[in-house]
Amino acid sequence: MSKILIAFTWFVSCLTILNAQPKVSPFVMVGSVTITGNVIDSETKQPLEYATISFYSLREKQIIDGTITDENGSFDIKIPEGVYDVKIEFISYKPYELKNQNIRSDLNLGSIALELDIAALDAVEVIAEKTTVEIKLDKKIYNVGKDLTVSGGTVSDVLDNVPSVSVDVEGNVALRGNTNVRILINGKPSGLAGLNSAEALRQLPAESIEKVEVITSPSARYEAQGTAGILNIILRRSKLQGLNGALTVNGGHPTTAGISGNTNYRTGDVNFFNTTAYGYNTTIGHSYNYTRYKNTGNYVDEIRDWDNIRKGLTTNLGLEWYINDSASLTTSIVYRDSDSEQNSTNVLTQFDENRNFIDENIRFDPELSKSKTIQYATNFTKNFKTAGHQLSFDFQFEENNEDRLSLILTDGVNTDNLATIEDQSSVLLQSDYVLPINENSQFELGYRGDYSTRSTDYEVQIRNPLNGDFEIDTNLSNLFNFKLHINAIYVQYGSKLNKFSYLLGMRMENTQTTIDQPTTGDFKKKNITGLFPTLNFSYEISDKENITLGYSRRIERPRSFYLNPFPSRSSLTNIFQGNPDLDPSYSGLYDLGYLKRFNKLTLSSSFYYQREKNESNWVSYETGEVVTVNNQDLPVIARTPVNFATENRFGFEFNFNYNPNKKWRINTDFNLFNNIIKGEFNGVNFDNENFSWTARINNKFTLPSNIDWQTNIDYRGPSQDRQNNREGVFSVNLAFSKDLFNENASLVFNVSDLFNGRRYRGDIETETFFSRRDLQFRGGRIFNLAFTYRFNQKKKVERSRDYGGGDMDI
Repeated sequence: MSKILIAFTWFVSCLTILNAQPKVSPFVMVGSVTITGNVIDSETKQPLEYATISFYSLREKQIIDGTITDENGSFDIKIPEGVYDVKIEFISYKPYELKNQNIRSDLNLGSIALELDIAALDAVEVIAEKTTVEIKLDKKIYNVGKDLTVSGGTVSDVLDNVPSVSVDVEGNVALRGNTNVRILINGKPSGLAGLNSAEALRQLPAESIEKVEVITSPSARYEAQGTAGILNIILRRSKLQGLNGALTVNGGHPTTAGISGNTNYRTGDVNFFNTTAYGYNTTIGHSYNYTRYKNTGNYVDEIRDWDNIRKGLTTNLGLEWYINDSASLTTSIVYRDSDSEQNSTNVLTQFDENRNFIDENIRFDPELSKSKTIQYATNFTKNFKTAGHQLSFDFQFEENNEDRLSLILTDGVNTDNLATIEDQSSVLLQSDYVLPINENSQFELGYRGDYSTRSTDYEVQIRNPLNGDFEIDTNLSNLFNFKLHINAIYVQYGSKLNKFSYLLGMRMENTQTTIDQPTTGDFKKKNITGLFPTLNFSYEISDKENITLGYSRRIERPRSFYLNPFPSRSSLTNIFQGNPDLDPSYSGLYDLGYLKRFNKLTLSSSFYYQREKNESNWVSYETGEVVTVNNQDLPVIARTPVNFATENRFGFEFNFNYNPNKKWRINTDFNLFNNIIKGEFNGVNFDNENFSWTARINNKFTLPSNIDWQTNIDYRGPSQDRQNNREGVFSVNLAFSKDLFNENASLVFNVSDLFNGRRYRGDIETETFFSRRDLQFRGGRIFNLAFTYRFNQKKKVERSRDYGGGDMDI
């Protein structure tokens, strides 16, 4: 690994030397000039704070720098000598432009008076208060900063409010009801997600996120992983000159406290950025499992209650260096350190067929967990003379480790000593090249390599009742080593012909996996190569009406957690067990979209179809093993993933954003889908058809005294398959917000799950048993109060870097 790091550092250094101006500090520009001025209101002559000044280079065909005015309306910026179009803008004012300015020396533009744009007054609210959900042709963009209900919350809370996305009680993320979704951060896999992504997403603060992109028809530039699509989480980063940022503190019930801040400091060609957060929170959960065994008629009731305390520090520190007019280098370090303490009590009660009491067993599991992540990332981007002509290189290295320890107490006696030690390292190499063919066409190609190694050392020690010593159980302990190497190349071409646009791409991915279990001697290798075409078309009926059609082939590779065959020990009678024989599943996604914008209303709809082959499904079955509890033999029920099905999924999604006036906004998301599964496992037919639906309404209204009131209503309809019957889930979130100190601060109070309805209820029935389940991961309502203070920035949203990739806007 050290050789890779050294080689890459040398490579980037060479590129930097080739593109840098020799013997010049990155903090001082060669041939730079200073531009100053003052922006005022043409009528009142009052200074306009936060007006934007941008410099468009006629040689580079792009904006090379910009700044904003201070509280006195003044600005001061250094730029390279050159010929520029200078543009001064402010919300609800007419822009002021200075064309073809040949700037060779320091220049004072004097007082620039902007005139009020009467026609734009009705749009002021839309610009200054960007709507929570933006609907675009190829994706939906969810602006986190405008959702009051997630203030002081986590990334899981954020994703649970994103259109088309849902997060279940266990933290699993689904897109359009499909859990095979790929989660990226700034367009790449990230150490911020850690080893346990569901757990890590609950620790990353919502305030660190700027927006979330929902991509249901990815182009060839994106990795093919995720049969449902991609969620791209964009972290906050400013481009403003000087020092700016925000600080948020929050507290709530159950006991929750946190502090997070994001800062940016830009001087000349260098921009420093940092996001740091520390969180402490407690959650209370409940799990009820009532099982009847058909062969004996006996019952087993299992009730599990737990409380979890999580503490964690996360920081993301980076630097952007604009080496010259056409090249930039960005480096960042992510560090995450968290620990948790979960105390769970499992009460297992046995009854005969007449519900007469037989016996009871109490199992207490105090689990301590500690995890660390460190990630290094570097990006080099070279822009050529033609606008859009670009070459970029990315390198990323990360290490994760997580230790979980527990000493289980059964009926007052320590019986099990468990230890799970997990370590993972991964390397990402990526290069993308974009070549404009003409004004309306572009060609793109790239390479990506993902190399990861993961080790899970699971040790179970059982107490010997004869001498009281703990002895390793070799039947339950295991060392599981998993390697995943993915190499991919892609090419795509896009063009626009009048009102018709298209983007055609092809991606080839080679996947090599190795499973090594020294404890059992099992060793498996797989080598799979696949082609993944993508097609995206768009027809612009008018500037407010569009039709899109997309197709992409996707793959879902099983994660190591699903491959590890050694069972969990949280319950003796209901266990999770991985399957090392799992293979990838493949799917084809078709998406037909329609978008229509009215004066105050935006409608977006989509018909989609997905066919997935070799799909893995969860199967529950009796293992044939029994555990003896208080001299009673109880059957063990296992839940494991198995490849056996073909699934056809049809769906219709409908969204509308409605702004009746400046004080009222409504966003909705409706999704109806029908799943048809055909497959057989161990002689049991699992054919099933299920129709379900989800609905989400987000209503935001400004009350007197400028208090914002927001309500989110979410419903997920019932669903079923051959073994499972799941009930619907209804939840409501409520929030109030007030801006303070001339919009430099905000106070937000929110209540999550107002009616205590976010819980999973359902039945499982097989030929040998029937089970009723009730699970609530975070029991009851959650109250939170958050205070945010912003310095050198307003509540208004600024333009920020697009990390989503270089796809054409079709």
